[in-house]
Amino acid sequence: MNSATRRQGLLIDASTKIRFTFDGRDYEGVAGDTIASALAANDEWILSRSFKYHRPRGILTMAAQDANTLVQIGNDVSVFADRHPISDGLAVRAQNVGRSARSDSGFVMNKLSRFMPVGFYYRTFYKPKGIWEKVWEPIIRAKAGLGKLDVTKPTEGYYDKAYGWYDVVVVGAGPAGMAAAIAAADAGASVLLVDENPQIGGALNYARLSSERDLIGEVKGHSKIAIWTDAICNAWYADNWLPVIRGNRLHKLRAKQVIFANGLIEQPSQFRNNDLPGIMQGTAAQRLIRLFGVKPGNRAVVLAANDDAYGVALDLLEAGVDLAAICDLRKRGHDGPIRSEVLDRKIEVLDGWCIYQARPGKAHVHVQGVELAEIDAGGAAGKRRRKIDCDLVCMSVGYIPAYQLPLQSGGTLAYDDAAAHFTISGQNEGVLLAGSVDGFFELEDCIAHGAAQGATAAINCGHKVQGSPTLPVRGRISPNHPWPIFPHPEGMDFVDFDEDLQVKDIKNAIADGYRELELVKRFSTVGMGASQGRHAALPTAMIVSKCTNRTISEVGVTTARPPVTTEKIATLAGRKFTPVRRTPMHEQHEAQGAAWLLAGNWLRPAYYGRQDDPKMISAEEVLSVRNNVGMIDVSTLGGLDIRGPDAAEFLNRMYTFAYAKLPVGKTRYLLMTNEAGTVIDDGVACRRGESYFYVTATTTGVDRIYRNMLWWNAQWRLDVDIANVTAAYAGVNLAGPSARMVLENLTDDIALSPRDFPYLAYREGKLAGIPARVFRVGFIGELGYEIHVPSRFGSELWRAIGEAGKAFGIRPFGLEAQRLMRLEKGHVIVGQDTDGMTTPEELDMSWAVANSKPFFIGKRSLEIRSKTLSSRKLVGFALDRMPTTGLQESNLVVKNGSIAGFITSIAFSPTLGKIIGLAYADRLDANLGTRIVLRSSDGSEHQAEVVSPHFYDPENLRQEM
Repeated sequence: MNSATRRQGLLIDASTKIRFTFDGRDYEGVAGDTIASALAANDEWILSRSFKYHRPRGILTMAAQDANTLVQIGNDVSVFADRHPISDGLAVRAQNVGRSARSDSGFVMNKLSRFMPVGFYYRTFYKPKGIWEKVWEPIIRAKAGLGKLDVTKPTEGYYDKAYGWYDVVVVGAGPAGMAAAIAAADAGASVLLVDENPQIGGALNYARLSSERDLIGEVKGHSKIAIWTDAICNAWYADNWLPVIRGNRLHKLRAKQVIFANGLIEQPSQFRNNDLPGIMQGTAAQRLIRLFGVKPGNRAVVLAANDDAYGVALDLLEAGVDLAAICDLRKRGHDGPIRSEVLDRKIEVLDGWCIYQARPGKAHVHVQGVELAEIDAGGAAGKRRRKIDCDLVCMSVGYIPAYQLPLQSGGTLAYDDAAAHFTISGQNEGVLLAGSVDGFFELEDCIAHGAAQGATAAINCGHKVQGSPTLPVRGRISPNHPWPIFPHPEGMDFVDFDEDLQVKDIKNAIADGYRELELVKRFSTVGMGASQGRHAALPTAMIVSKCTNRTISEVGVTTARPPVTTEKIATLAGRKFTPVRRTPMHEQHEAQGAAWLLAGNWLRPAYYGRQDDPKMISAEEVLSVRNNVGMIDVSTLGGLDIRGPDAAEFLNRMYTFAYAKLPVGKTRYLLMTNEAGTVIDDGVACRRGESYFYVTATTTGVDRIYRNMLWWNAQWRLDVDIANVTAAYAGVNLAGPSARMVLENLTDDIALSPRDFPYLAYREGKLAGIPARVFRVGFIGELGYEIHVPSRFGSELWRAIGEAGKAFGIRPFGLEAQRLMRLEKGHVIVGQDTDGMTTPEELDMSWAVANSKPFFIGKRSLEIRSKTLSSRKLVGFALDRMPTTGLQESNLVVKNGSIAGFITSIAFSPTLGKIIGLAYADRLDANLGTRIVLRSSDGSEHQAEVVSPHFYDPENLRQEM
């Protein structure tokens, strides 16, 4: 089908030959070819087989918008053949085939299609009882999926993440996107221009368009514009958070303003056998011709509903394709210059005609002809028919906006039934639309609109522009046909190419009672394939609209959720580059020989000193604190200032305990649950004044808790100010029997006697001349003082405490020792000893729940859950020695061979000289003295005795001394 002359295309270098294989056959392409274009140049048009009926499928869009071109390369499945470049030695295989794309025994399913109507699986596989598990499930699982993944092979390549911040990100580098980028950059904004194609320009590169402006040259020459090609913006998230995939790297971008200029998606027409290889969108043929120098066929029929189709016709003629006829769905074509040029070439144009069916070749390997029908007064295929031989059909019947990203940003779709096109409105205030995605179809209008939106984005970023941006007026002529659907009584008129869904399938779903589009989708699976409804959403909405006597606007389209297109799990799992935070005392920890541990995004000392035996060193640190005194950097703890007349009421609602009557100068434990009554955080509340609380939160949870507080108070509207002051303060916990004596050497304005400064009291004063917030706590079970000072004094505080404690043999201790001591005391760590279902009752912490309060978050759920208690309880357990096979956190607790729970914490206690731990066990086994069974990672089982979780000083004498 292709000329033997040297290929010429914008993206290829015909002088460089490249050898590759497809389904084991050798092929030759040229540099710049994609897999699909190279195969087309070799007259190989079957790329895959359809999901259900295994029908041959070929090029539809040449834009990676459909499942027809999905192939497998090595262990990389579902690769877009019309996007992936060829390389020497590349081995490509078709997916969802038996032997090959050419020869697939699964094609027999096409003859059985009548026995597989829409939704048949809901009625077929469940009886007789047991047949699903024994027969159907194994068969379906073997057939399911497109590629064949070898899970034993490691992922090839290196994947990582990067971060970027811009004033303006423009998605789509077509005429409107380039104009927007230039306008924003001219105003001084930093601009990133993102496009999924290998070259910027969009339709200027392949369609019959020309502009007086050299937009591509202007963009490339602008110092304020960064250009990313082969980059896919795969979603929009709140606050203009954009994930952009470029190669093996996921870029996480933030932008003050986002402009979506991602254009239109051309739509197919529905007629019998509209899926045959050789039937493609008009833009696909243009891409093959202009980008890759491939002649898409020898004799063509063009199905038209707009003037773009006549541009396709002219491109086909110039590529040497014989044009048999143009069928224009419009009763009377709109006589423009491009249509006139076609008529001047004596091409037959049939106004008011459609394609009724396409005639397949043997085994459906390619289209061989079409049967045309004159459209009757009702808009259906009439009885007047014509047959034409052809090996190429180009469809140019209309478009929909690329609505996925705008809708994810809060936009809504509306359909103008008179003009037959969608409009988008209501997107996030930081998001603008430019060009054809916003309903501008003429080239100069797109450019003008893009420039105006770019200037607006720059203004919104705080830059100045000359004059006020002026938006062009939308044209009145729509390029879309209101009903390009011509069902055939024998079916195979595909609405969804991904799922092999025909017109009758959608109608039957509606007849079965599924009138709403979301229900039609779930019953029929329309729009659930790789293309995510790009070509199925509109015809499905049209059919539902007609069958239910509603407008398309009333029917709508299904929800557009991220991601926009396929993405590899390896991309999501790639190496993270997380910002690391250091406390103000970091350099002193380094000097003292700290071994570092990452807690959240904070670097914290795990222990200090030599690193040959971490467990022994941590044990020494524990005993030093228990017998003497130690100090630990707790600057990473979350800190929140809650101020205002409603501060106490706010805490009463946020936390389970009661705080309204908490005296000034006292502290109280904090426990937070979510709406489901699940424990999600804890900390300490210090009352500084009647309307002022200083609240601590967990290191990894403070940012989430802060957001929760803001979210809830946006609804409650309490008179309270909430500030995250974590970074503003540094903290040290001074603990041990000698802690009071060390502190007495540092202050003369804070009375430290047990009477003046009792357990759970809060005081303010100066330590070593530094203004400090001091409160007595007992997380590790010893006399302890938590000292918080402004961050700039953190290093000095650490030095001063170290100097004052020298006479008492003070020793810094790390996070490992702290966790050991809290375990000895039986204090839980939220996130380690809790999970997504844990309630206060399961932790034996009902004492921290003030049920007398009228409301707190989770109260109602806890009341409901208390009526039917869970089957588990957090218990303490002890063993005299660690089994040789070892036990570790997350090992199972079993009862009668079934899972009863799991270990949350386990360690050797240097204070008690035995193995202790916390675990979820069967509630009936929570009594002291009961034996529970722990299963180690190798499957061996070991018995442990249930004991009080308060292993050390259960009377609290030491922490209250």
